[in-house]
Amino acid sequence: MGTTMNDGTHNGTATGQSIAELLSEMVRIPSVNPLHHGPRSGTVAEADMADWVAERATALGADVELDEVEPGRPNVYARFAGQTERMLAVDVHLDTVGVEHMEGDPFDGRIGEGRVWGRGSVDTKATMAVVLAVLGEMVAAGRQPMCTIELVGTVSEEGGGLAGAGAYRDRLLERNERREQIVVAEPTMCVPVYGHKGGLGLEVEVEGRAAHSSKPHLGINALSAGARIIAAIDAEQERLASQREVGVLGAGTVSVNEMAGGRARNIIPDHCELYIGRRIADGEDYQAEFARLTELVRAAALPARVKVQLANDMGENAFFQAPGSDLVTAMAEMSGNEPAVADFGTNALRYGEVADQIVVFGPGSIDQAHQAIEWVEIAELERAANVYRQLLAR
Repeated sequence: MGTTMNDGTHNGTATGQSIAELLSEMVRIPSVNPLHHGPRSGTVAEADMADWVAERATALGADVELDEVEPGRPNVYARFAGQTERMLAVDVHLDTVGVEHMEGDPFDGRIGEGRVWGRGSVDTKATMAVVLAVLGEMVAAGRQPMCTIELVGTVSEEGGGLAGAGAYRDRLLERNERREQIVVAEPTMCVPVYGHKGGLGLEVEVEGRAAHSSKPHLGINALSAGARIIAAIDAEQERLASQREVGVLGAGTVSVNEMAGGRARNIIPDHCELYIGRRIADGEDYQAEFARLTELVRAAALPARVKVQLANDMGENAFFQAPGSDLVTAMAEMSGNEPAVADFGTNALRYGEVADQIVVFGPGSIDQAHQAIEWVEIAELERAANVYRQLLAR
């Protein structure tokens, strides 16, 4: 149609500048997770980003499929044929966190000062740009990757229970398929990550009894019960932090992250809601922790009653594998970085049933993610591209 598609290369070579330009194009496509949506979010959800990836991947010769995980929110699967049937999957989540607190235009995709700026630039559209650029470089040179590459764009990583990763896992289980290796894209400063905590959430509804504020003894104050729950959770966090023997991932953590309640300034509140987040360390079981925390919450709330639900009807134990596994070792050698564990959670939590080896890896620092100003160094894009060149030729 007379237009030129940016494939992330300059004269067939994926340079830092060409990858930055491809990433800038991606940043300019809003893909805020609906749970974070606000007046500045632009287009709702990830569909435009999925379409963009599908178009670029198709132009590079991939077999592409869109899979609607939720209405208007498709995963995208792009398969690039390799010289062997060995399969390497690369998972890159399409959604970003919200932008209401950001400075300036969150989607300007500005390139300057050796960086690409804007929401999603580091978390984690950077990896999508890198992989597409390296594949474009190979296509331009008439080469195929050694292994078959499945580039997976997933929805709902930043909120909603990792639904996109769960859909990809279920797709593999339904087809009785496994993947030898999965790389989960997150900003790790090009350090291969072999473990991080799992987690669960408790959605707590406290039911008290309303009364006139002049006669508080006639009511049961749901906010007071909520305060006792918070105090109990804080005490539990102190207990966890004081443990002397913990695993490689450190101690589990727990915190109350949301609280809402109260009907009017002259009514003893009869209802409040809380959200409790629990990070699961290696050696812990999320189901056991859910049961234990449920009992702790109920006891703290008395005489108020509580209803406790497992958020998103799911939890996950920690992601952890041997740091000496083949993929971890290979990516450590390719990147020149020692393997490590991470503090944050990722889609890796969903893939234990369907992958032999999993690594979390990507350019840039998690410290820039979710910030009022987000950016990634172009030098980091170059480092990641060099690793992927070696990985795809392996």
